[in-house]
Amino acid sequence: MNVSIVGTGYVGLVSGLCLTSIGHNVICVDNDKNKVNQIKKGIPPIYEKSLEDLLKKHLGNGFDITTNLEDAISRSDVTLIAVGTPFDGNSIDLSFIKNVSIEIGKILKNKLNFHTIVVKSTVIPGTTENLVGRTIQKYSGLLPGKEFGLGMNPEFLREGDAIKDFMCPDRIVIGSTDKRSRDIIGDLYSSFKETTDILYVNNSSAEMIKYTSNSYFAMLISFSNEISNICDELDCVDVMNVMKGLYLDGRISPLVDSKRITPGSVSYLKPGCGYGGSCFPKDVKTLASFSDNLNIDASILKATLKVNEEQPNVILEKIYSHYPSVKSLKVGVLGLTFKPETDDIRESPSIKIISKLLTLGSIVHTYDPKATKEVLKVFPEGDILFHKDMKSVVSVSDVIVVLTSWEEFNNLPKILKNNNKDTLVIDGRRMFNPLSFKNYEGIGYNA
Repeated sequence: MNVSIVGTGYVGLVSGLCLTSIGHNVICVDNDKNKVNQIKKGIPPIYEKSLEDLLKKHLGNGFDITTNLEDAISRSDVTLIAVGTPFDGNSIDLSFIKNVSIEIGKILKNKLNFHTIVVKSTVIPGTTENLVGRTIQKYSGLLPGKEFGLGMNPEFLREGDAIKDFMCPDRIVIGSTDKRSRDIIGDLYSSFKETTDILYVNNSSAEMIKYTSNSYFAMLISFSNEISNICDELDCVDVMNVMKGLYLDGRISPLVDSKRITPGSVSYLKPGCGYGGSCFPKDVKTLASFSDNLNIDASILKATLKVNEEQPNVILEKIYSHYPSVKSLKVGVLGLTFKPETDDIRESPSIKIISKLLTLGSIVHTYDPKATKEVLKVFPEGDILFHKDMKSVVSVSDVIVVLTSWEEFNNLPKILKNNNKDTLVIDGRRMFNPLSFKNYEGIGYNA
């Protein structure tokens, strides 16, 4: 199929390259000329494992990029909308969705062939029908479901594993207004026949499935952190042992032929310094706000947010348990992204913790394998001290705080031992065996 995708952010670019790799011809569209030129040179604007290799493989060979939306739509049969839907503090901002819909409507007015519009952006229930469909109808004069196709196809891509998630999906959700649209969207994924469940629903249900999925996993993280905070106040109770006891419940990890089957959701039942990223914080806030508009008090969603907002404070409390003042304290922060294998620092607990440390007068040294360039957009050079490796941070720090579980950080015990240092280590991700250090503090650990 010939496919155009509006937006070359995380979802748009990954989806475009993956669709190309399964045989479709894809044209991505973005109004940012600098970004388009960068992608044309084979350089992705984001870091994602294997993304650069995929771009270099398909650029000019089934994958193209342009700033010209009209040209892209004229050369395609299906257009995916993958623009941003930020939370403005009170509600979801759908202005990008509306503006794109206006442009598409004007273009479709002069296109003879049937064209299908598919929303991939995360939007509140009703948006595809009431905003996208009606706006395109207004500016094109065409009827949705009859003269142009309309559907909603949410993405379930985890940063760091996005290409794998797209190529080996556990499910595909297709919302649509009519059978023709449903079948056309289904054709996009016709190669996923053997292992994938495809769920066909209406557009509002597809929109709600995305929010429900992200809110559920965010809730698991906040639940784990709340249990962790209780364990912190108990003598000789390690939250990791408590959670292991939970995992072994057969309703969570069933025994099949005497073998324990541990589902992926267990990875979200692990305490830490909080969740971040572009999806969980925004989507839970949006769904809670949307619920308020429906006069529903979404108390679980609000509690999920509250626990997460307060969780970074636990790290500061652990520092204060060893130092009465953090002014002029040299704090080494390992990990700036909200999770490993990405350069995404949006809503990262690290950024919140660093901001508080700077306000309190600490001297902050940092290292992250991928995020220095992004962090420089938040903290001007000089506010914090960036290092090129972990060893350098360890050599100058009074306290080491581990806030992202990058695999290379597993070498921290060895580095400290080689340097003959008894530096306090605060494990914000419970990566380490507490006995690996002479001075150790961990989330949910009170030895």
